[in-house]
Amino acid sequence: MISIGSSLKAVLRSPLLPFWLVVALLPFGRSSELGTVLCLLGVILLFARYPRALQEHAGAQLLLWLLAAYVGAALLSTFDSIVPGKSWGTVAAILRYVPLGLYACFAIRREDKLQALYDGIALVLAVWAADAWVQALTGWSLGGHAQAERISGIFGATNLKLGPTLAVLSPFALWAASRRWGLPGLLLAFGFLLGPVLLAGSRAAWLCYVLVALAFVWREARTPGRFIGFCAIGVIVLALAAGLAWKTSGRFHDRMDLTMLALRGNSQSVDTALSGRLDIWHASAEMIAAHPINGVGVRGFRYAYPHYAPANDHFVVAEACGDGEGACHPHQLILEILTETGAIGLLLWLAATFLAFRAWRRVGSSARSRAFPATVALGVMLFPLNTHLAFYSAWWGLLFGWLLGLWCAAMFVEPTIAESHADMENVRAA
Repeated sequence: MISIGSSLKAVLRSPLLPFWLVVALLPFGRSSELGTVLCLLGVILLFARYPRALQEHAGAQLLLWLLAAYVGAALLSTFDSIVPGKSWGTVAAILRYVPLGLYACFAIRREDKLQALYDGIALVLAVWAADAWVQALTGWSLGGHAQAERISGIFGATNLKLGPTLAVLSPFALWAASRRWGLPGLLLAFGFLLGPVLLAGSRAAWLCYVLVALAFVWREARTPGRFIGFCAIGVIVLALAAGLAWKTSGRFHDRMDLTMLALRGNSQSVDTALSGRLDIWHASAEMIAAHPINGVGVRGFRYAYPHYAPANDHFVVAEACGDGEGACHPHQLILEILTETGAIGLLLWLAATFLAFRAWRRVGSSARSRAFPATVALGVMLFPLNTHLAFYSAWWGLLFGWLLGLWCAAMFVEPTIAESHADMENVRAA
């Protein structure tokens, strides 16, 4: 079994490096774009040498169809956008996900490279989590001093993305630990990441991490009875961890107190518990009613918001975006798609979801197993019954595009001979 250290060396000394850099540099703002530039150059060189390479890779073809829906929804929203310049600029920017994903498909052609990349991502997450633990205990981290309300880790106090990013990418760390050390390693990795996810204070990240846990519990249990039993144990463990954090961490205590306001039942307390999300979602509904076909334009939400919110709206008064425009985005995936790209955009996203699910079902069980971490990460990121960061933003959109490329690559890596024979037997049996 390959060690994580050896896998990291394999990443640093192989074509995997540019793709790995995108995640490794995420806490440092635009620095992560270095990886996308290197991937672009790699794809240009690839097609210069092998013009027909795309026709030989089913994963790359699937990626192009999925990105066509993602980019197409944005493109069709630009023609009557309330801020055409912003919308057209966003469409131009998200085109960089095409070479990024294609690079993943062609650089990760073998299973050993895929596992090496998984381990490399796991090591990055381990550094982030260790730094977050240090900040929780001392108040300081590589990203500076923590906020009073929550830890921010290596991302810094002005960039509160530690919780969501750690939760979404956690399947790679859990997979690597399980593959290296079995069930004990999986449990230790889960606990190691659990603390930073809880103390980062993002309730959306809490839900994502619960979904990741359920996916791994099902993978380990394999039967409904054992799954229920493991879930019962997991609930007890999570309750104990949350209770301990509630009593020992002022940051977690404050977030839980805010969350518990929702139990009072009245609309004001629910809105407060949701950090004003009800006001944002009400304004989103008004935008959808006014622009049902192709929305207000991709990334146009913040500019349209003051026209659909009450005059005394908290986000307009507080200048949430720093420029007097109000709320920056709908904080919910379905509402983001409907408000900014309309019904056309939603239909394109649904078509892409169907296409992705059909492709996942058609590959063999071995391929689905190899792609398990990427599938779980993408699934919890897109889980609709949650709040979300903006999927057409420069930062979260980049992580989404990166995950999409990795998922398409993971499902179509070259299997071992034994696995290939097993898949053929399964096809014949079906």
